[in-house]
Amino acid sequence: MLRPERMSRVSVTGSKRVMDDVIETVHDLGLLHVTEYDGSWDYFEPGDPAEGAEDASEKLVTVRSLKSILDVDEADAGPTRLVTDEALDEELEEIRQTVNELDDRRDELTDELRTIEDEIQTIDPFVTLGIDLDLLQGYENLSVVVGEGDIETVRDALAHSDVDLYQFFQEDDVIAVAARTDEDTLQDALVSATFTELTVPDSEADPESYREELQHRKQQLESKLTTVEDELEDLRLDVAGFLLAAEEKLAIDVQKSEAPLTFATTEHAFVAEGWIPSDRYADLAEALTDAVGEAIEVDELERADYSEEGHPESTEAVETDDSGGSGGASTGETVEASASDETESQEVAADGGLVTMGDSRPPVIQNNPGVVKPFEALVEIINRPQYDELDPTVVFFLTFPAFFGFMIGDLGYGVLYMGLGYWLLKSFDNDVVKSLGGVGLLSGLFTAIFGVLYGELFGLHQLGDILWNGHPPIHKGLQPHYLAYGQAWLLVSVIAGVLHLVVGRIFDFYNNLDHGLGEAIMESGSWILFTVGLWLWVFTRTAMGPKPAFMFEVFGSGDGAALPIGFTGFPVLELFRFTIPGVGFTMVVGVALAMTIVGLVMVIAAEGGIGLIESITQGFGHVVSYTRIAAVLLAKAGMALAVNLLVFGATLHGGEFHLIWFMSEEPVADDVVFQGLLNLDGSMAIVGLLFGIVLLVLGHLLVLVLGITSAGLQAVRLEYVEFFGKFFEGGGKAYEPFGYDREFTTED
Repeated sequence: MLRPERMSRVSVTGSKRVMDDVIETVHDLGLLHVTEYDGSWDYFEPGDPAEGAEDASEKLVTVRSLKSILDVDEADAGPTRLVTDEALDEELEEIRQTVNELDDRRDELTDELRTIEDEIQTIDPFVTLGIDLDLLQGYENLSVVVGEGDIETVRDALAHSDVDLYQFFQEDDVIAVAARTDEDTLQDALVSATFTELTVPDSEADPESYREELQHRKQQLESKLTTVEDELEDLRLDVAGFLLAAEEKLAIDVQKSEAPLTFATTEHAFVAEGWIPSDRYADLAEALTDAVGEAIEVDELERADYSEEGHPESTEAVETDDSGGSGGASTGETVEASASDETESQEVAADGGLVTMGDSRPPVIQNNPGVVKPFEALVEIINRPQYDELDPTVVFFLTFPAFFGFMIGDLGYGVLYMGLGYWLLKSFDNDVVKSLGGVGLLSGLFTAIFGVLYGELFGLHQLGDILWNGHPPIHKGLQPHYLAYGQAWLLVSVIAGVLHLVVGRIFDFYNNLDHGLGEAIMESGSWILFTVGLWLWVFTRTAMGPKPAFMFEVFGSGDGAALPIGFTGFPVLELFRFTIPGVGFTMVVGVALAMTIVGLVMVIAAEGGIGLIESITQGFGHVVSYTRIAAVLLAKAGMALAVNLLVFGATLHGGEFHLIWFMSEEPVADDVVFQGLLNLDGSMAIVGLLFGIVLLVLGHLLVLVLGITSAGLQAVRLEYVEFFGKFFEGGGKAYEPFGYDREFTTED
């Protein structure tokens, strides 16, 4: 789980006459992550696409264009089908012509309709003005301009112009100006006025009739457009399955035909290289041998180690089964691949005896069990782990749901979160959404479990009365009577933070072992020593002045203990003490303080002066950051309590809230905190009932949503910032095997 699947680099060398069969076999297996040849070898060139590659690519572009025009999606697929080359030549061309004709017609109608709508918008001011359109144009000695503006500024502009003979026509803010002058002079005169000129439509009709003509034309165009769109929809339903299947077939054809571009080739031979899960190498060798016999040689060049850059400095010995007939290296032997057929034998240039075609980093297949898989998507939001890094997914799986469930801790909310997660898991095909569903399902389960332990159902403590006879094992600490629990959860949050961060540093220690034990100790062990030592010292009974007393009480055995386990502080385990002369201050140095000092010295030695600052921010600040777990716990409990208090009413007696609605006896008036909407009397009873139900539902829905946005985000932050920041770099290469998962086509 902490390491990705072991990967092997393999080489396939053979004659070009069997290259197509090799491509077909490898593609059907879907196992080989092909490495692209970088052109670095003498006498070898990248291969050429197979015959028909260009035609397949063009058809694929056509199919995808048709899918886009018809808005085809996967839900329209229907049953799988066999798509032949003849169908692609004939049926595809017929569909293309029909779709293009309808699409062109739709575009024409849409453009014409848009023009008509613009004209309708343009004619409206002329309808307001009420003057026939032929009276507003066509004069030889008279200029007319029509526009929208302020009549006073127009009057003032013309009064101060060279135009001496003019007349106004106005309705609302639409103005027509007629003047005995040329059009340019009239327009220049109106420049200073608040006036926007309108273009007079080229028509002799009155504006009202002209607008009616346009409206009628608009209705005709809309009817025709609806007809065309209906035809396109009918066509979409008829051809969607074929287009999806054709796209899949063509994508496969293009993938196969362009595969030689990644090979190193000569005139008669080829070399292909890639990565494959080590335990599947025999399957690849056997399949290729069955397909082409002795015309190829399949070699397992190396099994990538989990060292820096994913591979060892020298090739690891690889066990091969010579009986498989695939060729290859014997145990402990480094392969020197050859590219030859019956007429040609050329030695392949290799570095250190290994065929390398470029990027030699192995791809990453995260090796997690099914229940952990959904959390891989959350890890990949940051980045995919590198091949040589420890994969933190399993720790994410163990801690995130626990953090989330602890913060919400309610059976009712937990069941709803589980339902939401199950719905996402079963209702969507998107891998990321399904992963979020799995995360939600598990987080809801932990929320429900903690809810049972807290004895809470939508913030109501009656569940504790039913399951635990009124005494659940733990409390959230919101009620005054249980204040010690709130303090205890602060300390539990700190302890969880120390453990979580130490695990991150252990991961970092393991990753740094590639650079040697000494560097791992200085870079990572120093932080482990410092962090553990510091917080052990914090929980010892020394320097008690700044330490709150509850640290040594809430886990003790007295009356104020929340979890009575008898803890009142770690023993000092004194090593030595010294007194500062003249001050009288005596310093007791125990094991914990010694660990802290030694760890701090090592941190500064490894990181320089910045290590002193980081020791405060990381060793102390990052741990304290985990107290947000307790803070969110109390905040969400407080919100649920507020909703229930407003709806059911509550009394405060003996340090505990009691909801009036559920009390068997009449509450003491002096103890009532709020009467509650459901407890109103007389004419207000119905109003209280209605508003109470609405508030109850909406209030708890709000708490439910905020549980995701607060508890979820805070838990994610602790994982990404505090935990991942201690060791995780990411940047791993995804495993993308050569092949295609068929959904819409069949080969039979």
